[in-house]
Amino acid sequence: MKVTALVNDTIGTLAGGRYDDNDVVAAVILGTGTNAAYVERANAIPKWHGLLPKSGDMVINMEWGNFRSSHLPLTEFDQALDAESLNPGEQIYEKLISGMYLGEIVRRVLLKMTEEASLFGDDIPPKLKIPFILRTPHMSMMHHDTSADLRTVGAKLKDVLGIQGTSLKTRRLVVAVCDIVAKRGARLAAAGIHGVLKKLGRDIPGSDKHRTVIAMDGGLYEHYTIFSETLENTLREMLGEEVSSSVVIKLANDGSGIGAALLAAAHSQYLEAEV
Repeated sequence: MKVTALVNDTIGTLAGGRYDDNDVVAAVILGTGTNAAYVERANAIPKWHGLLPKSGDMVINMEWGNFRSSHLPLTEFDQALDAESLNPGEQIYEKLISGMYLGEIVRRVLLKMTEEASLFGDDIPPKLKIPFILRTPHMSMMHHDTSADLRTVGAKLKDVLGIQGTSLKTRRLVVAVCDIVAKRGARLAAAGIHGVLKKLGRDIPGSDKHRTVIAMDGGLYEHYTIFSETLENTLREMLGEEVSSSVVIKLANDGSGIGAALLAAAHSQYLEAEV
């Protein structure tokens, strides 16, 4: 095998998005994990000491999943999840917003409610004690249940957690927990995107009305409608109507694979030109 380019999914999504639309300035992955990358002016990078690229631009792979700050609203559930994880103290932002962890946060909240308020009766369902048994797709299905008796919620509680005969009141409580956890994650993800746009100076009203496109990939954003809608609404809220009218989030389906192929092809062409 001849390796031409080694590209992570975020850089691939940015490359594919930029090839398709020159107004793409950033790429965000919101799936099992999360990351972001953006195009920065090379002269704005303090760590850069070599020759500046001809374009004057440089791609920054943020690895934003590892962001942590005293300003992040960590609850006892987040702290316990982190402490019991394979990488304590790392990927804190990812543990708040990505598909790997949202379902697990919901499970931990439901377990606490069961222990302290007998949410599912006097006995604690054994399966509710199993970490990561409740996955984000299960959470999404319950959250999007629009039936009058919330039958999907009842079915998921039975099939995944072995909890039978739940009342409508209990099912509504479960949906409310899903709503809080998903919307918190979406709002925090939107804050991250806002931070990137702020760094690029694309958050200022009244400046040149340049179109700003964010290439987005990942199953969480694509399939969890309430999450993606909350993210978009929050970004609009943070940017204001004037600025947000020129900001577009574009779903880039398998953008990473296409972008990686484009980078490899471009690099091969560059090597041929040198010969």
